[in-house]
Amino acid sequence: QVRLVESGGGSVQTGGSLRLSCATSVPSGDRFGDYNMGWFRQKPEKDREGLAVISQLGASTAYADSVQGRFTISRANAKNTLYLEMNSLSPEDSAVYYCAAARAGTYATLEKLRETDFTYWGQGTQVTVSS
Repeated sequence: QVRLVESGGGSVQTGGSLRLSCATSVPSGDRFGDYNMGWFRQKPEKDREGLAVISQLGASTAYADSVQGRFTISRANAKNTLYLEMNSLSPEDSAVYYCAAARAGTYATLEKLRETDFTYWGQGTQVTVSS
């Protein structure tokens, strides 16, 4: 079973930065590098929004327009960990942030940042940005 655990959320003021981490464990016989990974967020009473995706070896990334240029997705396969560096935060970025993993499918499809293309999800970490 794939297990994803996010950390690094918290409260920050407008213009501040946070770095989220997603520690991942995968079934015996699998490697973390077998999975394409993504970050999503969900605001109260809103649908989950895809933010960024990264390919299995980290060579390719894609971002939603809302975070392009401010957020950076990365991964450390040797540490089984996914990251999201968030800069220039505003109150509109306040949400629960989730990491997600996709074992099947092609990376090109995942660039559409659709929730349904990801199979495994963490429990989420809250990010609150105050003005």
